[in-house]
Amino acid sequence: MRKASFILSCITLLFVLCITSIIQAQQKIDSQPVTHNNDKRAQIPVFMQKSYFEATFGAINYPFSAEQLEPGYRFQSVKISHSAVRLVLMGHQFNKYLAAQITYMRPILWVGYDYIDESEASGRLHGHSVWMNIAGLTIKPQLPIGQHLSLYAEGGLGLVTRHGFKDDSGNPVIKDANFATATFGAGLHYKINERFGLQVATSYTPANEKNKQPYTTFIGGGIRCNFRPFSEERLEKAAKCGQIHPKQWIQLGVSSNVLGYGINNFVADIPIFWGGNSEVAQGIQLTYQRNIFHGPRFFAMDWGTNISYWQTKQNRENFFTISVFPVFRFNYLHTKPFDAYFFYTLGGPAFISKSILDGDNTGKKFTFYDAMALGFFFGKTRQYNLEFKIAHFSNGNIFPQNGGVKIPLSLNFGYAF
Repeated sequence: MRKASFILSCITLLFVLCITSIIQAQQKIDSQPVTHNNDKRAQIPVFMQKSYFEATFGAINYPFSAEQLEPGYRFQSVKISHSAVRLVLMGHQFNKYLAAQITYMRPILWVGYDYIDESEASGRLHGHSVWMNIAGLTIKPQLPIGQHLSLYAEGGLGLVTRHGFKDDSGNPVIKDANFATATFGAGLHYKINERFGLQVATSYTPANEKNKQPYTTFIGGGIRCNFRPFSEERLEKAAKCGQIHPKQWIQLGVSSNVLGYGINNFVADIPIFWGGNSEVAQGIQLTYQRNIFHGPRFFAMDWGTNISYWQTKQNRENFFTISVFPVFRFNYLHTKPFDAYFFYTLGGPAFISKSILDGDNTGKKFTFYDAMALGFFFGKTRQYNLEFKIAHFSNGNIFPQNGGVKIPLSLNFGYAF
């Protein structure tokens, strides 16, 4: 506990010194009105102007059966839920004939097994679930067949991750698997306008005999969102509104489970966020965040980095994390005294100092940071920041072990400069 208190004191002192220096420097800078000419963040960055995001919902099929069970276990039944989601986390359109993309696909509900352990005289029925997802890095040749329609094929590298399970003695019933393979797809895209489109998508990932992994197919329909530059007219009009968009800010945050994990559990059950087997009791965070781009009114993208020190709920184990993350921010309310926003952080690469927390295996020390927050900028130049946030660490099932870490509600105070 003394070590934890010393580290928390050092982080707090560092934050106070940073804020003091920033305030002193800010007092020497004359305020400058924001116009389109001097606000370079008002336009979508060049590297993103041909990028896109896709979300496709549909049916997955993977014939899990008795073949996945290890010897010594008698198969009884398997329940396969076929609803699934496939995301293009980031795609880039090189020209009208070729694109490349990073994909992620998983079922909405996991595969459920019922089995009997033949070493038990009672013949008791056991039940457990198998987790599985497929990530991909693919190229996407396209063939326009009209003003709005185009056909496409897809192929590239797939990464299959399966989290099996063990019996009460720790012996594997279905083994974990993590392997690279090929993945293929095809589909039809309909262009609504420059920013939105619809598609029908299919994909196929072959079986892997060595890992007892069945083939996987998917078919579904979804939406595509394209990042496109704003017109000069719209940028000038937005600049004249006088809305202030903070450039960068630093925060000190304190997390505590005094109010429990109700918010975490609620959003995980919807589900629009994740929980975690390991629960944090308290912690402190130092965060730096910088705006990359802001739309005329509502949408903004930031990047951030933080260093945090945590203590678990069950065994009071101390650990720290370092994260770098993207932020998708929605400025939903603009008033004279304050501006309010909601943000979602997804898949920020992170380092976690311990992978076994309260006896639970969270995977490797490489993981991802996710967060949801409601916040406010206030003050004459929107120089002050207040934020309520929950967070989560997990490896996105890119490793078989992925217990996850649940971070309770945190209160964050910041200063923008």
